Amino acid sequence: MSRLSKRRSLAKELCEKELVRVNGQIAKASKEIKPGDIIHVESWNRRLVVKVLQVPEGPLKKKEADRLYEVLEDIRKETEF
Repeated sequence: MSRLSKRRSLAKELCEKELVRVNGQIAKASKEIKPGDIIHVESWNRRLVVKVLQVPEGPLKKKEADRLYEVLEDIRKETEF
């Protein structure tokens, strides 16, 4: 399953660069997420769109994280070197 971000610091950086939208609105890292929200993440090599299914109330194991959202779109962009 696709991960939204490998690290919190990367997620924060994407938000600061206005590359994350929640329900069509530019999102800050502190944005509170709720079930039903649609998250768009745009990076230099990828576009990811997910629908939030659940928000955990406490600690969560990495392998359980994929049950929290549904991937609607995951497009890897061609990169030139």
